Amino acid sequence: MKNMMIKAWTKVMVPVRNERGAQSLEWLGLAALLILVLGIVSQAVNENSTGIGTIINNIIQKITQMVG
Repeated sequence: MKNMMIKAWTKVMVPVRNERGAQSLEWLGLAALLILVLGIVSQAVNENSTGIGTIINNIIQKITQMVG
């Protein structure tokens, strides 16, 4: 009886301890987020013909307006 319980416990706990899949999903999510941010930035720079300096100045101005 004890051996059957040990085997059942092992079958239940082995998949729970396997965290390689969860870690892979975390890295995949991080990579997707990075690609998304780079895509947004490239579109913002691409649409603004005056350059990235103007974008940075606009951001700084809006932050200073918010802060007061």
